[in-house]
Amino acid sequence: MIRIDAVWLSTAPLDMRAGTDTALARVVAVFGCAHPHTAYLFANRRANRMKVLVHDGIGIWLAARRLHQGHFVWPAQAAQTQISLSRAQLDALVLGLPWSRIGEGGIISVV
Repeated sequence: MIRIDAVWLSTAPLDMRAGTDTALARVVAVFGCAHPHTAYLFANRRANRMKVLVHDGIGIWLAARRLHQGHFVWPAQAAQTQISLSRAQLDALVLGLPWSRIGEGGIISVV
């Protein structure tokens, strides 16, 4: 089991051909550094593919997820290039659900 204490989402799209080194370079460019036990999320331009880079304190894990239908609910690239997510929001995002509606403690705040 990989321990994840913090989750950060990048609004800038990532080329899904990117490997571990390229994704780590993007983390450093966008977030400043890769903190242990932190997950960093990236999507492609169409938001139907997502990559998650996790620094577990010893090494780097890179996972990919692809939706065959629809797309991930991804914020538009704006002035805010990084967004912090809760664990409940991460769980919803991975399933393709509207994660931004889930507040602290898994409470749905907007219908």
